[in-house]
Parts: sequence; C-alpha cells; structure tokens
Amino acid sequence: MNNVRMNSLRGRELFSYLPAYYETSRVMLSDMDAKGSELDALYQALNSAADQFFVRTATWGLAHWEMELGIPTDRNKPIEQRRAVLESKLRGAGTFSGALVKNVAEAYDGGKVEVFFQPEAWGFTVKFVDTLGIPPNLEDLKAAIEEIKPAHLAVAYVFNYLLIHDIHDVMTLGELGQTPLNKFAGGV
Repeated sequence: MNNVRMNSLRGRELFSYLPAYYETSRVMLSDMDAKGSELDALYQALNSAADQFFVRTATWGLAHWEMELGIPTDRNKPIEQRRAVLESKLRGAGTFSGALVKNVAEAYDGGKVEVFFQPEAWGFTVKFVDTLGIPPNLEDLKAAIEEIKPAHLAVAYVFNYLLIHDIHDVMTLGELGQTPLNKFAGGV
C-alpha cells in the first residue's frame, strides 16, 4: 500500500477484497476509506440502537423504558440510579415475598441484602449487608418497596456503618482520611 493511511477500520477491510493491482491507487484507497467511514458510522449507530433494548446498556433510551413502566423521568439522576429503578420495577412483578423484596432491593443497592419478616409486628426489615452507610438512591428503593408490599405491613431499613473497632488495626491513616463520613456511625 502507498503512503496514504486509511482511517476507517471497515475501509481497510473493503480495500483488502480488491485485486492487488489497486494497492497503488490513491483513488481506490480514498474511495474505500470514505465508504468504510460511512460503514463505521452505520455500525456504531446500529450498536447504539441495539444497546437501548436492554436496561443495563441503555443510555438515551432510558426515557422510553421509564415511560413504558410508568416511572417519572428525572434526567438529573445518574444513569446508574435510573437503571436501578428500572431493573427493580422489572424484577418487582409477582407475588409478594421475601425473595421479591430481596430481588428488588439488590437491584437498587447492587450489594447483598437480607430480608427478615416479623409477622407478630406486621412488618419486615431490609438489611443492607455489604453496603456501608445509606445507599444513594434509598428514596427510590423505598418507593419501589411501598409499591410492591401489602399496605398493612410496615418496613424498616437497617444499614451498616464503620465503627471504631472496625478500623482499628485494619485501616491506615491514609485510607481513613479517604473514607467519606457517611460511612461511619454518626457521620453526616
């Protein structure tokens, strides 16, 4: 091939299918690069559109998912939180059970959650096992659980925090300084 470089990945592929006598043709090189650039853009657009069919990869298509599931669109929320709300709503269909609450809560938190029922107190508890502090989208989780639970059941939330005995001999001063206050008991 001559000194002219091809920018397009698919243009290089197209050029490789041509007979050998075109290897020195700047016209064919430019033609294949231009066509390849268009194909690159087409494939990128197709892949982006395909990503919108799945909540875990959707970006600009999240608003369509939210509209379909009756969730108000809040573009100020981070994409990951919006995805968590959608996944929870999709998981939240079915008969009310501890497994359903666990499934919905883990969709929001991304960590392990335990659910304990207290039938004598007409309630249940959601305990965040491996998340420190209060999850950032707790209000969304509370709304989702309120939607799926029977009205007569009360719900309580239990959080984990760092305690003095948790950091003694485990964390260095540097690690301690990098840990946000909301991860400690009594932290802001």
